[in-house]
Amino acid sequence: MALERGNRVGHADQADGSDHVPTSRRAGIALMLGSALSNQSGASLAALAFPVMGPTGVLAVRQWVAAIVLLVVGRPRLRVFTAAQWRPILALAIVFATMNLSLYLAIDRIGLGLAVTLEFLGPLAVAMASSRRRRDVLCALVAAAAVGVLTRPQPSTDYIGIGFALLAAVCWASYILLNRSVGARVPGLQGTAAAAAVSGLIYLPVGCVALWLNPPTLGVMMCALAAGVLSSAVPFLADLFALRRVPARFFGIFMSINPVFASMIGMLVLDQRLDVASWLAVITIVAANTVSASGPSRPHAQTAKK
Repeated sequence: MALERGNRVGHADQADGSDHVPTSRRAGIALMLGSALSNQSGASLAALAFPVMGPTGVLAVRQWVAAIVLLVVGRPRLRVFTAAQWRPILALAIVFATMNLSLYLAIDRIGLGLAVTLEFLGPLAVAMASSRRRRDVLCALVAAAAVGVLTRPQPSTDYIGIGFALLAAVCWASYILLNRSVGARVPGLQGTAAAAAVSGLIYLPVGCVALWLNPPTLGVMMCALAAGVLSSAVPFLADLFALRRVPARFFGIFMSINPVFASMIGMLVLDQRLDVASWLAVITIVAANTVSASGPSRPHAQTAKK
């Protein structure tokens, strides 16, 4: 379900015989880096608000902020959408809402770094399933081994929290594929904005009850609002544009940078520290990303399908 526009740009870059990474891919890498950094920064701010608002209350505010921002930016023409367009939009909204709730519940129980690392298993699975290059499969396997080191059992292991993180992983894999489908069927940002609006509506009654039972202070509410912008609006837009410039398998492998950022931000903001073995695993993930990103794309492997 790759998009024609990204493919045409990539083919044009390769046609000139240049050995450099195509311009389209460089833009995609920049978008993915920005998305990951913004997402994990927002998650750390959300975690700071959990003790007062709870994960559900913070998530509701996050979804509302994302809906408002994306509706203003995308300006979807909801009345003209066809049934074929609404189906992936609704599916994306449900997956997005479920992914975020399960991730926040996991973060609340097992910490930011471990929760995001387990969530990464979703895009990693997409990468391994959709790649036809040995280099990408090898990079995915190396990253998976590093993830295994990061998630090795500990005496205080919270298996319920791990379960929530694995549910988030399934949702993230679905999110990657559905986001591409929405981008292919709906022009511009209209599909993304519509999905965010539906997701915000899903949390309207639950969020109101959560905020009534756990009224936030001004500082806590500011953290929740910032989480909405950094963890929803910015990554949602960046991922949409990135997936129009890089194939799904490349996106899935490169998104292993999220556990790296989560571990670093968790240490700096939440005082969640890693041991030496965990940091070696983080370095391994970065190396796998670098090897995968440095390779040229294969035009015939990115043919557009709808």
